[in-house]
Amino acid sequence: MEASPKYEIILYWSNEDNSFIAEVPELPGCMADGETYQAALASTEVVIQEWLETAQLLQREIPKPKGRLLFA
Repeated sequence: MEASPKYEIILYWSNEDNSFIAEVPELPGCMADGETYQAALASTEVVIQEWLETAQLLQREIPKPKGRLLFA
């Protein structure tokens, strides 16, 4: 498994959640939040690794990072 995957992260403020939300579109359901932009980004790095480890344990296909997505 790649040490530092290069998946796109979409980070935005959510008034509803009163926090920053970070989503990883290439990894379904992979998202995190934080009180600050930096906290959300740091949490996302952890969640990406956990998502990849879980997919590997379950023998699920792991998408290769595509970089910048056009639909975002």
